[in-house]
Amino acid sequence: MIHYTDAESRTLRTAVFGVMVLVSHADPGPVIQERHAGLRALTTLSPDLRVVLHAARVDLSGIPEEQLEERVLEALRTSAEVLAAKSPADAAGFPDAVEAICHEVAAADGQVAEVETAVIEKVRAALKG
Repeated sequence: MIHYTDAESRTLRTAVFGVMVLVSHADPGPVIQERHAGLRALTTLSPDLRVVLHAARVDLSGIPEEQLEERVLEALRTSAEVLAAKSPADAAGFPDAVEAICHEVAAADGQVAEVETAVIEKVRAALKG
């Protein structure tokens, strides 16, 4: 298993759980369904990353709403860098897995709204660097 520092682990959690929040907030819908869809979609990540994500809770409530998007997108960029340095295999699959998580959350209510698609495009761009 790959060792991540506390800061790296926190960044990974902020990135992954943060995209769920961004997509969910883009088009408010059934929060419980969206949360469960996002958590189910975590299976698209490697077992090592799932361990990191479940190691501790991430609290995004302290981030002001107007700063949330930029903080999450920055966490995505940093996560991609951390994974590239520590686990090239995880780095290769991370963008697709995060995008799958976004799509699952967006589609939890049976439709994907344009505002959700716009958020997913921002996530995709952040993951490309």
